[in-house]
Amino acid sequence: MNKKPLIIIFLTVFVDLVGFGIIIPLTPYLARYYHATAFDIGLLMAIYSGMQFLFSPFWGGLSDRFGRRPILLMSIAMTALANLVFFYANSLPMLFVSRALAGAFSANIATSAAFIADVTEQKDRSKNMGLIGAAFGLGFVLGPALGGLSAKVSIHFPALVATLIGVVNFVAAFFILPESLPPEKRGKKVRKSRIRSISEKIARPVIGTLLGSNFVVAFAMASMEATLFLFVQDRFSWNLQKASYGFAYVGICIAFTQGYLVRKLLPKFGERAMLTSGVLMFSTSFILIGLAHSIWFLAIAMTLLALGDGLLMPALSGSLSLLTDQHEQGEVMGVNQSMSAMARIFGPPIGGILYGRVAMVSPFYFSALLGYVALSMIWLNRHRLPAFKVSTKTA
Repeated sequence: MNKKPLIIIFLTVFVDLVGFGIIIPLTPYLARYYHATAFDIGLLMAIYSGMQFLFSPFWGGLSDRFGRRPILLMSIAMTALANLVFFYANSLPMLFVSRALAGAFSANIATSAAFIADVTEQKDRSKNMGLIGAAFGLGFVLGPALGGLSAKVSIHFPALVATLIGVVNFVAAFFILPESLPPEKRGKKVRKSRIRSISEKIARPVIGTLLGSNFVVAFAMASMEATLFLFVQDRFSWNLQKASYGFAYVGICIAFTQGYLVRKLLPKFGERAMLTSGVLMFSTSFILIGLAHSIWFLAIAMTLLALGDGLLMPALSGSLSLLTDQHEQGEVMGVNQSMSAMARIFGPPIGGILYGRVAMVSPFYFSALLGYVALSMIWLNRHRLPAFKVSTKTA
């Protein structure tokens, strides 16, 4: 197959995630700068996901009708605008406006997954979904590192860097990003309402299991993410620069797992093995984070988290794609992103409440429990996932 479209979409997602990687570790520190509580920080992260939940299936449906390219370009441009608002924010409410705008126009990951589904054969679908994770991981290497360096100028300056990266990404994508969905393969009409679209996909026996597992995994991750930077600040006295560099290390692990390990292991072991082993590692890592009283122990826990997440996400996305007709790829991937977004609506505030009112380690143990729930869902339904048989075929 022609690998040029895959390379282009990889670069597009990578550059976009560099900007995202700058903003994520900056958010809790900047919010605390405006005297936000742990619960406030959870809500700030949740509003992004709330808007993403509402709009992701809408953008996915539009990409099925009008093609992937215009939706990706729109998402990149509006994300850059949201980051500019973040830079000029001089109060906590303005930070909320910025993250709401970014969430409403966040269509890049789901549309990129649909793009990959358009240009790859079934036998290569899951391992090529790992390219998104690899771009994600590499973006989280360079993004937090740039954020940490630029924060030496001022606490607001990293948001301006993220804005400029978004502008460069838009210009580059405008000239080099091709369309992956030819007109004859596009849907004839915009899909149903967001709630109806989500409920219909959840009701499908096999797809519903995968979407439910994705929701639980995302809930676990969101509960942890909302408090991890507070945790390293309070337990290890890390400033924004140190936290950003630590986040970059996690990105290296994700990039290595999804860019190399997944592409080697999936053809040999299949999606089911990747899902179960990935969720097991993912869940156990949260327990280790809570037990960490040294940087080295925390590094081991975060490595296990990155490896587990890196194994499970491409297998999950690939399985969903394999079970979906081409004219529904954008919509189903949008629903999958909405499930993640819905989990991240509730996860951060709950993590903030647990951190502030119970104990600083409680969000991590709660996330571990959720991870094991997802593992049970996948294990009990493993024989009902026929997509796993596809990847075992030889190329």
